[in-house]
Amino acid sequence: MTKKVKTLFECQHCGATSHKWSGKCPQCNSWDSVVELNARDQKILQQSHHQLNRFPISIVDVKEEQIEYYSSLESELDIVLGGGIVSGGLYLVGGSPGVGKSTLLLKMAGGLAKIGKKILYVSGEESLGQIALRAERLGVSTSHLYLLDEINLEAILTHIKKGDFELLVIDSIQTLFSENISSAPGSVSQVREVTFALMRLAKEHNIATFIIGHITKEGSIAGPRILEHMVDVVLYFEGDPSRELRILRSFKNRFGNVSEVGIFEMGHSGLMSAKNAQRVFFESRIESPGSAITAILEGSRALILEVQSLVSECAFGMPKRSSTGFDANRLNMLLALLERKLEIPLNRYDVFVNIAGGIKINEPSADLAVIAAILSSFKNRPLNTKTIFLGEVSLIGDIREVHNLDIRLKEAISQGFERAILPKKPQAPLSIRCFEAAEVTRLIEWM
Repeated sequence: MTKKVKTLFECQHCGATSHKWSGKCPQCNSWDSVVELNARDQKILQQSHHQLNRFPISIVDVKEEQIEYYSSLESELDIVLGGGIVSGGLYLVGGSPGVGKSTLLLKMAGGLAKIGKKILYVSGEESLGQIALRAERLGVSTSHLYLLDEINLEAILTHIKKGDFELLVIDSIQTLFSENISSAPGSVSQVREVTFALMRLAKEHNIATFIIGHITKEGSIAGPRILEHMVDVVLYFEGDPSRELRILRSFKNRFGNVSEVGIFEMGHSGLMSAKNAQRVFFESRIESPGSAITAILEGSRALILEVQSLVSECAFGMPKRSSTGFDANRLNMLLALLERKLEIPLNRYDVFVNIAGGIKINEPSADLAVIAAILSSFKNRPLNTKTIFLGEVSLIGDIREVHNLDIRLKEAISQGFERAILPKKPQAPLSIRCFEAAEVTRLIEWM
């Protein structure tokens, strides 16, 4: 007697499964996303959750795996990857349309092909003629770079195994489909199956694999969350496609440090590593009220940034508070602190704060620079262009130290800054004049 298979339903957004159909997914609250899986889909889904039987082994008996890196020939990309590309590594690159994902990976693939590596670039979105035209514009056309316009996973795997390639680029994961799954390309089941097959391919054949992923309107990579868990490295492109500056950020890296950033510039020949990344953020700065310089840490590197502020009298209604690249809640806290400690009537003024260059500040070390820029704009007095402000401001008005101060000051010195305003002077002597400001009220002396 044949055993009857229970009906199984799956959400195409979050991958949640249930034995009962629902118009609204109870997990992610999305409408019309729950579909029925056939018997083959259910079998594959169950097999993907099975674990192979392994015998436990003492950790002291496990041999350490030696990770070898090779350069991507893009210095900023190497920084984000933690030193370079690892053979057998699975890399996921996400970002908004037009930000430069395909351009960067095609340029990287062409550069590596020029030094003798055999590269395969698989595209499910563009024709071979379009890719060849872009490669010609980037100057990376070479005989070792192979192109394939195919979306069938099984056909792609056959070509890869026969070609003996060293690096693989998939553009993009949402366009591929497997014949073993009946759902449409880009669905949860398809993305999970395709990614798992590429992961096994990368590990078994020692092929470095880069996967481009589409993002949703919320900014996350489309498809199941398991996609980011399966890969070794997750990279996100940030930046406005209408501007030249692009920032590549690492959110997961099994081979190196996370939260590293790479800075690129979009030029006539595609994305280029910024030769002097830090200067990109303040090279066009002029001496004017409302501008202050600070240093933040992104991973293991320090970035010198310009904080811009505009304080203007409110014509009517409630005063506006707007910030770009800086946390709006923290800005409101700092403004309340200035009203209380310095008795500045900011409740009658509109306040706007912007971080030049399009980068976002995620640490409190820029508090002092934000306050300095606001006071400079309010008093209409420009600050010294060779001065840098470093410090976290608390609710009681005192300025507190920031971590890794020596790294920040050394970067400031290399960029030509001569003075630093901070809560406490460093013990080691440096070729930069340091002035202590333990409280917010001391900033009035620098206006």
